Amino acid sequence: MSKISVYIIAWNEADKIRSALNSVLWADEIILVDSFSEDETAAIALEMGARVEQIKFCGFGELRNQAMAACTHDWIFSLDADERCTPEVRDEILATVALTDPADAYYIPRRNYFMGRWIKHSGFYPDYRQPQLFRKGSLHFKTDDPVHEEYTIHSDKPVGYLQQPIWQFPYKNMEEVAQKANRYSSLGAKKLQQRGRHGGMLKALGRGLWSFFHMYILKKGILDGWPGLVIAIGNFEGTWYKYAKLHELEENWQQPDSPPLRKK
Repeated sequence: MSKISVYIIAWNEADKIRSALNSVLWADEIILVDSFSEDETAAIALEMGARVEQIKFCGFGELRNQAMAACTHDWIFSLDADERCTPEVRDEILATVALTDPADAYYIPRRNYFMGRWIKHSGFYPDYRQPQLFRKGSLHFKTDDPVHEEYTIHSDKPVGYLQQPIWQFPYKNMEEVAQKANRYSSLGAKKLQQRGRHGGMLKALGRGLWSFFHMYILKKGILDGWPGLVIAIGNFEGTWYKYAKLHELEENWQQPDSPPLRKK
C-alpha cells in the first residue's frame, strides 16, 4: 500500500497549526516546514508528533521545493496552515493512491470560510491553487518565485481532479486581511521587478480598481454579501500596494540630508 507524506509550511501560525495537524493525523508522515517562527508553532507540531524542518524563507517556490525534498514517501499531500483536510478528502486521497494506475498529480478544490459563512463566489470556489496531491518528483516550483509560485508537472499523464473539497480559513479576522495584503503585495512587487515589469501610481490605481471590479462583479463577489465586499476591498488593496511598492523600488526615494544644526 502506498504511503503518504504531508507537509505544512508555516510561520507564526500557533493559533492555526493544531487544527491543521489534527486534520492529517491519518497520514504516514507529517512534516512541518517552519521558517523560524517566533511563537509556539514548532513546539505544538513537535508535541503532536510531526517532524519539524527549519528552513529560511527565501520565497514560497524554494520553500515548497525543500519541503517536498524532506518528504520520504511516494505520495505527498500539501496542506497550508489555514487549510483543513476533511474525512471525505482523506477517504478520497486514500482511495486514489490505491488505484492501479492513478495520475501523478491531482488538484483538490477548496471551500473558503470567512465572516461566519462559506464563500460561494468571489473566485473562492472551487479555488484550485496548485496540485496538492502528487507523486514525489512529479512537481517542481520555480526557485526564484517569492509568491504565487509557478510550477512544472513532470508527467506524461493528465492532471487529475479530486471531487471532495478541503476547507480553508483564509482570514482569521479583519486585521489578517490587511496583514496579508501588506505581506503579499511586498512579495508580489519583488516578483514583478524580477520579471522586468514597471510600476507607477496611476498603474497601481488602475490595476487595483480592475482587481476589485473583477472579483466583486465579474466573479460575483457581490452575492457573498459583506464578506464578498471585504474580500474585494482586500484584493484592491493588495493589488494597489503591489504596483505602488514596485514603483517605490524603481524610484528608490531617499530622504533629504539633515546636516548638524548648531547654535550660531
